[in-house]
Amino acid sequence: MKKTGFYIIKDKFFEDMADPYLKSNKAGNRPHYYCFEDTNTGIYWMIPLSSQIDKYKRIVEKKEKAGKPCDIIHIVKLDDSRQSVFLIQDMFPITDEYIEREYTIAGNHLMLTSEHTVKEIEQKAKKVMGMLKRGMKFTPTQPNALAILGKVKKSKLIRGMK
Repeated sequence: MKKTGFYIIKDKFFEDMADPYLKSNKAGNRPHYYCFEDTNTGIYWMIPLSSQIDKYKRIVEKKEKAGKPCDIIHIVKLDDSRQSVFLIQDMFPITDEYIEREYTIAGNHLMLTSEHTVKEIEQKAKKVMGMLKRGMKFTPTQPNALAILGKVKKSKLIRGMK
């Protein structure tokens, strides 16, 4: 897997993890962004994307009006010239066995090429990760990333014993 690349996740992941709040695969059409690896464990943190720009712009504006930073969402124009929303609050861990394929446009693997944007998203993701590990919840419909992490580690351990 290439860091800053977009990927399609296998349906099996959503079946195995059985978290009702994971952002579904949308019939293999929802790209997920590979943000960072969990300190050389082979566990990767993925951020789902959304195309619901207006919905998330309102959330960002509301937070900013209240004088609060909005680290849980990041809206950016990608190399495919469309705006996308990175749903950082919905990030989750995964192993490469659950990666279906690279997300491609016209046969080219979509990558986040702006180093500035990569840094912004990674900073927000690491901040959110710290809050998740302290048990913070950002929305009522947020996946339980720590429970998923436990399942991913357990399945990785079991596979390692075989």
